Amino acid sequence: MIVMPSNNTGFDAGYLFGKYPNRLGHLHSVDRPFEPKNGIPWALDNGVFGAWSGNKKWCEEPLYRYLDSYAAWRPLWVVVPDWVGDRDETLRRWDQHASALQAFGVPLAMAVQDGMTPDDVPKEAEVVFIGGSTSWKWRNLNMWTSSFKRVHVGRVNSLRLLLMAEKTGSESCDGTGWFREPKRTKELESYLSKNHHHPELL
Repeated sequence: MIVMPSNNTGFDAGYLFGKYPNRLGHLHSVDRPFEPKNGIPWALDNGVFGAWSGNKKWCEEPLYRYLDSYAAWRPLWVVVPDWVGDRDETLRRWDQHASALQAFGVPLAMAVQDGMTPDDVPKEAEVVFIGGSTSWKWRNLNMWTSSFKRVHVGRVNSLRLLLMAEKTGSESCDGTGWFREPKRTKELESYLSKNHHHPELL
């Protein structure tokens, strides 16, 4: 499973990216538009979660501007605009933006939200991004991984959650907290090195 420590580019992150080149990737966000790095797999978030959590209005312009600059750098996928915890608004935004994003030639990810089922995922979605509330996401993760080959899990910031996501067969996950304190960074390296034996966490 690829771990994407969102927008982390400091010394500790660089060390782990160099030591475990096939285990880590970048989840870029239009909120902090860093240039992708050669040789590091990357995907693009749409900035909706940041707007939602900051109680701000989401704007589509940064997403399209970023793709104008970097779509040719071949992201693993791009998250089509959604809305946190809102099934109907997420489906509406998919209909509004999916065709325009396909024109960039990038794989599309659908961010599924509370109340959604596999039948809600359009056939054009190459990746299912598990969003939604924390309890709903982990209760239903097996449903998504058993229905789709490519599943990404959002907001994974502990060794326990990494192991849960891996056990279900998720392709990748992201988290913003891995380099905020040494304990979390050590947990991430423990996972990457496969030097962990914690059956009690599962």
